[in-house]
Amino acid sequence: MSETKEEIKKGEQETANEAVKAAPNKKKADRIAELEKSNAELEKTKAELIKEKTDLEASLAKEKDSYIRLLAEFETFRRRNAEEKLELVNSAASETIKGLLPVLDDCERAMEILSKSSDEAAKEGTALIYNKLMQYLNKKGLEKIEAMGVKFDVDFHEAVAQVPVQEEEKKGLVYDVVQTGYLFGGKVLRYAKVVVGI
Repeated sequence: MSETKEEIKKGEQETANEAVKAAPNKKKADRIAELEKSNAELEKTKAELIKEKTDLEASLAKEKDSYIRLLAEFETFRRRNAEEKLELVNSAASETIKGLLPVLDDCERAMEILSKSSDEAAKEGTALIYNKLMQYLNKKGLEKIEAMGVKFDVDFHEAVAQVPVQEEEKKGLVYDVVQTGYLFGGKVLRYAKVVVGI
């Protein structure tokens, strides 16, 4: 029996030695399994982060596009608003100047009548008033439409009468100006009323 005890003891010793030898291998296997599990989790997290990054980039691109469109719309609105304001100012100015045109007509008529008079003071005074008014209106953008002796142009002239002329080269030309026409800012404010030679 003593041999058996020794064998048992020896067997236990060998089992213990194998357990000691197997322990590091078991620890390594557990550690490897743990690392593989951790690696799988990291891969999953990495995939989630990549997806989140892609989603954020797409969202950023969409927001940037919206911002650029909004900026373009605002720039268009600002430009249109400035043009409308300028148009409003020009419209108001043209209406004001249009109201002064009868005064210019009266000054021209007065100077024409006074040209036959011997009253030099009246001639000079009327011419002075007319010239000052014309200088002021010219600075604001008013221009006379030259009509006398030029070819009739429907864009600038309004024919109120026709008169037969003998010379062939005078046909189609403005023979007389009944009322002076004016341009304001390059646009016709009032057409020149003319008599055309035929």
